[in-house]
Amino acid sequence: MPDSSPSEPSDSPFASCRIARGASPWLWPTVATAAVSLVRARRSRRAAAVAVPSVALAAGMLWFFRDPEREITPGRLISPADGVVQSIMPWRDGRTRVAIFMSPLNVHVNRAPTAGTVTSVEHVPGGFVPAFNKESEHNERVVWHFDTELGDLEMVQIAGTVARRIVPYVTEQTKVEQGERIGLIRFGSRVDLYLPPGVEPAVEVGQSTTAGVTRLDRD
Repeated sequence: MPDSSPSEPSDSPFASCRIARGASPWLWPTVATAAVSLVRARRSRRAAAVAVPSVALAAGMLWFFRDPEREITPGRLISPADGVVQSIMPWRDGRTRVAIFMSPLNVHVNRAPTAGTVTSVEHVPGGFVPAFNKESEHNERVVWHFDTELGDLEMVQIAGTVARRIVPYVTEQTKVEQGERIGLIRFGSRVDLYLPPGVEPAVEVGQSTTAGVTRLDRD
């Protein structure tokens, strides 16, 4: 289901964009500090010196927490995250895990990989090693299960060393459309999607992905 006009590319910096839900605790104090520093900078050199990094940090926060509209690509499974495919691993039960690493420069809002009903949203406490590290599998994470046309579909949001907070947007028993926003991971992080048995991945390690746009499965 599209949520933006196809006339504007999804990766355009001028595309319709909003601030991600869940960004407030980090974003607004930073923006407020920058605004106060700018006002005081007119009367004080010391305030002017503080204003420069404050404004730069606020601009960075606005960029980090951007939430652009997307023209959703139809298909069985689409990427739930912006980032780079870190690994593709066959699982013992016949599924294939596609791990997508999200850097601090990526959009951090995650989207539903397919339409279905959220059957569980489980928060699992853990560590905070860098998300690109193999040990990040033991990090704080949120495990999602969706009841879909493909059967049970599992997705895992993994917090990174800076993020330390995952913000789900929907709860159990919520019906979601493909590409719908379902949660946020603050700053760098990782999202794993387990492709059901018999579903062949259409992406490769090192390939860039765009949430709601990149097709993950092969016909």
